Amino acid sequence: MNIGKLIKLPFTSDDGWRELRRLNLSIPALAWVLVVPMSFLPPVMLYYAGTHYGDSFLVGFGGKEWGLITTILFLAELLTFFVMGWLIQAVLDAQKLTISYQDAYLLAAVAPVPLWLSSLALLVPVLAVSVVAVFAGLFLSCALVYQGVRFLCNRTDNDVEAMAATYTVMAASVLAWGVLMAIVWAF
Repeated sequence: MNIGKLIKLPFTSDDGWRELRRLNLSIPALAWVLVVPMSFLPPVMLYYAGTHYGDSFLVGFGGKEWGLITTILFLAELLTFFVMGWLIQAVLDAQKLTISYQDAYLLAAVAPVPLWLSSLALLVPVLAVSVVAVFAGLFLSCALVYQGVRFLCNRTDNDVEAMAATYTVMAASVLAWGVLMAIVWAF
């Protein structure tokens, strides 16, 4: 799959999604090939920012147990993948949109990629840059869920149904993301 098709994934429900589905990656393969490596990125970046920027980045940011925090964050990200795959399948099934478990987990693996990549903004020691990157990542993740639902469901003729399913999935995703961020600040 070429980079051009990957970049188009949030904006179209055609070729890129077809190619991803054609790869026919099992759920464990998705976890090992995409989720585990990408899940390392936010904890590593957060550890870097926490140990290098301290309170100059954000008051209360320095002096935390970044090793423990980032380990818990990494494990929580992995757990979230498995929960979100199940949730996507359950939500779409409840809305009468048919999707296989494998496709639900494909969507659960692909959708958070922009959020994982947004953690690279922590290379810049400016809070506003990180906030903008997170909101951009959240927008692109929502778009990925929407386009993924439109393509991966057997019945994609109704955009309202796809939007309703996307809304429910993203509400749960934002809640999960909020819990992950609360974990970071709790320590």
